[in-house]
Amino acid sequence: MPRRKRTAGSSSDGTEDSDFSADLEHAEASESVHRRSSTRLTRASLRLSRSSQDLKQGADRDETPPRTPTGNAPSSESDIDVSSPSNDLVSSSNDIVVSQEEDERLAKELSLKEAAAHDLSHRPKRRRFHESYNFNMKCPTPGCNSLGHLTGRHERHFSISGCPLYHNLSADECKGKASTRDKQAEERTLSHRQDENRHSTRNQAPSDRQLRYKEKVTELRRKRNSSLNKEQKDKYVDHRQSHGVSREPLLENITSDYDLELFRKAQARASEDLEKLRLAGQVSEGSNMIKTIVFGRYELDTWYHSPYPEEYARLGRLYMCEFCLKYMKSQTILRRHMAKCVWKHPPGDEIYRKGNISVFEVDGKKNKIYCQNLCLLAKLFLDHKTLYYDVEPFLFYVMTEADNTGCHLVGYFSKEKNSFLNYNVSCILTMPQYMRQGYGKMLIDFSYLLSKVEEKVGSPERPLSDLGLISYRSYWKEVLLRYLNNFQGKEISIKEISQETAVNPVDIVSTLQSLQMLKYWKGKHLVLKRQDLIDDWKSKETKRGNGKTIDPKALKWTPPKGT
Repeated sequence: MPRRKRTAGSSSDGTEDSDFSADLEHAEASESVHRRSSTRLTRASLRLSRSSQDLKQGADRDETPPRTPTGNAPSSESDIDVSSPSNDLVSSSNDIVVSQEEDERLAKELSLKEAAAHDLSHRPKRRRFHESYNFNMKCPTPGCNSLGHLTGRHERHFSISGCPLYHNLSADECKGKASTRDKQAEERTLSHRQDENRHSTRNQAPSDRQLRYKEKVTELRRKRNSSLNKEQKDKYVDHRQSHGVSREPLLENITSDYDLELFRKAQARASEDLEKLRLAGQVSEGSNMIKTIVFGRYELDTWYHSPYPEEYARLGRLYMCEFCLKYMKSQTILRRHMAKCVWKHPPGDEIYRKGNISVFEVDGKKNKIYCQNLCLLAKLFLDHKTLYYDVEPFLFYVMTEADNTGCHLVGYFSKEKNSFLNYNVSCILTMPQYMRQGYGKMLIDFSYLLSKVEEKVGSPERPLSDLGLISYRSYWKEVLLRYLNNFQGKEISIKEISQETAVNPVDIVSTLQSLQMLKYWKGKHLVLKRQDLIDDWKSKETKRGNGKTIDPKALKWTPPKGT
């Protein structure tokens, strides 16, 4: 083994040399024992650093008394004698024994630090990426790698609602749109803070900012080019032929850029809500979500989750008989069922008929299976519905449209047999294929007609769905404007309007406030008869005609006993 050079500043005697070689031998032995240690700071390096410190202190040995291996000064000259070789050997052996104890202590401390570094029990649990995403799931859109999200806030997606490729966008474009929406939200928040003192009962006129924004929107909608040129039409046709229903149709130039951006915001918000429900476990991933139902001659896309049995829900598509509402797994089973199904209208009593429109009263206790199937069907299109199987305390009023094949389901509403709060509607639904045709107002009008026959004041049960609230607000507005148009007196009261129309006074007051027809002046509340709103309603009534209205004379019904 080659001899090592002596460090600069070391003494010329043999004491330091012997200690240095002994320390090196001990360092090599400790390296062989602790070779598996994960730390880079070995005991050899510790011994070398300690030896170098001892060598540097050797030059001052005559002036300062030597230290023992424990770091304390010797109590007498007999402890360490530098000139004696035997004392040097004793000192070296003592140094080795103590260094072994220090090395064991250092190794123990390092092992404890390593164990603490690997022990994460004291840290708060983090949500892992693989815990929120199931990597076995894939986006059903052909050619999509499941990366990106329509909201621009997630790295992956597994449904069409969050697929950028389905919406003819890229992941980067979705992120850019998300940042733009965030900036607009901040600006809107700042503007609302500036106007927060403006909203009061006596000052309800729009602000200057709102008027400028309204003019801007009107100008943007006026600039829209309603006609498509030949190139755009060819582009749309090629897109449809290439992708079919696997991609969203091209929406550019169909409406104004402002309305298209509003639609994109609504899509992103709905996709974000679905993502939150999925992460919360309220909507299962992919397999247990019914996507479409085959109902008569229509194929309907569902909106919400409905608690159908798992063996049916995991199929993704259900086939239903539009008369008895029985649900099946395949088209073959449905075809066999339709060949022998004897139902052509809902069960129960037909209490209203005018033209091809009929209403059937179905008792949940007498026709339990039909009413349960009707509730499960309604949950696919209603968010707030929670009643599915306990149908016995309710009456169901089912509206149908008749043709030569039978009475097709248009919509329905249910009401409690004994309602202590005088609710005349518990749940109301218009089927998607009959929406925006006036059937929703017919169902609402029919529910108030039953309240008039019962000589009660009715109101719908809360909370209302988004579409239900819009429909009821529109109906209450129409009822009030019609009443004010026919009213010839000088003084009017909320109570008289409620008794005449069977609408709850609370609903009447809220509608008058939304129309800005209720004012507070000199300690009294006044109802203003706004002729501009009445004229606007009359013009719309003239254009609409009298096709979709309820005729009270066509009702053949007496209130059930106990109500």
